Amino acid sequence: MNKIGLTQPNLCKVTHSYPSPVISCIHKDPHGSQVSRITGPSSENRHPKSLVDESSASNVLKDVHISTQLLDGFLDLAIDNTSRDLETCGVLGAFLKEGTYYVTTLIIPKQDSTSSSCQAVNEEEIFAIQNEQSLFPVGWIHTHPSQSCFMSSVDLHTQYSYQVMVPEAVAIVMAPTDTSRSYGFFRLSDPDGMNILRECQQTGFHTHKEPANGTSIYEDCSSIYLNPNLRLEICDLRE
Repeated sequence: MNKIGLTQPNLCKVTHSYPSPVISCIHKDPHGSQVSRITGPSSENRHPKSLVDESSASNVLKDVHISTQLLDGFLDLAIDNTSRDLETCGVLGAFLKEGTYYVTTLIIPKQDSTSSSCQAVNEEEIFAIQNEQSLFPVGWIHTHPSQSCFMSSVDLHTQYSYQVMVPEAVAIVMAPTDTSRSYGFFRLSDPDGMNILRECQQTGFHTHKEPANGTSIYEDCSSIYLNPNLRLEICDLRE
């Protein structure tokens, strides 16, 4: 077993741990589980641009590895809100090793939710965990309990706040009622989408102009890997 040491959190209770609490970060699965790459939807779907520019983008952006347990684990914790048509959000914390981000912590903050929005409260608790474990804020995850899998204007502004700090930051949208696409990994296009959000001063739900060159304001990620050998800790601060 190959272990990578990491300071364990003492600011909150780790409510879930995959695959085992005795494994620090990464282990070798004796059954030979393979890491799979998220390549985005087919060209028939909404945002195919990232597939076209995949080779050039990979030269700039670092890869991001996410535990295969993260999506289902998050949906399980969100199920009560989802049944009441309320959004749920979480924050992705990662460590950086040899040019790759490994998401090892999912923080579920205290939050205020509606059917179309979710706002973290007591954000100092999130920052405290990230600081103690030296984690990078590489993105966020949230549900669309009764909507399709897309990025709203409010989502785009939230994503901008992450992506301006860490270019690799990803927005994961979970849409359990969308029969055509139940989840997506998105980023603002750079520089086009980033420039539009940087200049936008509006709040709430509103319309953004599309980039003048015909590209999309956001796109599917091409540098995300689902890793079955990656340890994941979930800290649910709502409890």
